Amino acid sequence: MFPRAQIKEYAKYQFRGYYGTMVGVYIVVAVIAGVSAFTAVGVYLIIPPITVGLAFFSFLVYKGWRPEFGALFSIGFSDYGRVLGGMLWMWLFTFLWALLFIIPGIIKSIAYSMTPYLLAEYKNIPATQAIRVSMKITYGRKWDIFVMYLSFIGWGLLAAITCGLTDILYSGPYKSIAYAGMYDVLRNEALASGRITQADLGFYPGSPLNQPGTTYQQGAQYQQGPQYQQGAQYQQGPQYQQGAQYQPGAPYQS
Repeated sequence: MFPRAQIKEYAKYQFRGYYGTMVGVYIVVAVIAGVSAFTAVGVYLIIPPITVGLAFFSFLVYKGWRPEFGALFSIGFSDYGRVLGGMLWMWLFTFLWALLFIIPGIIKSIAYSMTPYLLAEYKNIPATQAIRVSMKITYGRKWDIFVMYLSFIGWGLLAAITCGLTDILYSGPYKSIAYAGMYDVLRNEALASGRITQADLGFYPGSPLNQPGTTYQQGAQYQQGPQYQQGAQYQQGPQYQQGAQYQPGAPYQS
């Protein structure tokens, strides 16, 4: 059974521990996206790296790290060409599938939904490869992802009633962290089951490539936060498959 409730519970816990910064980041993203939406340059050149930045910032928070505010921009703009290319290809493929009918567009948008996290976490994965890996990660889990999205529909209605206030101050950042947690679980499951390999993520034996997690090495910039403790009911980083836990800065071992 997909651990949706556990992911959301852990996301809320991490959100509470980093509330001020996470809300501030979400507000900045909302303002930048709102202003950029009025121009084609903003839509196609600014929103993609900001989207990747928010996705991975949320991922770091979910994993218990405490990134500084500036990481929002450094994550998305540090490898601008690759990040931009990956996001634009993702949008284009989704649009082309949506031209067939709404349902194929929804299915493919879910299949490509892990692309921003992959582009940010794995610096050596090419743009189009990130899309293909996202499809492998979401294989057999599209319904679970769709249900995860639906589980926030109540928050969406509340945001509409409050003119977006609850979305900015709570549900938006919380949802972003929960989606990042979903990526973490699905990525680990795909690695453990063999649907994806280290080579898919840009790691080849003998090649002088960056290691996973170099974006968030523990140090002055990112500080690891407190660990969630709730007895045996929940363990940090819920894994769908039993196995070794992913550790920042080291390849995943199944």
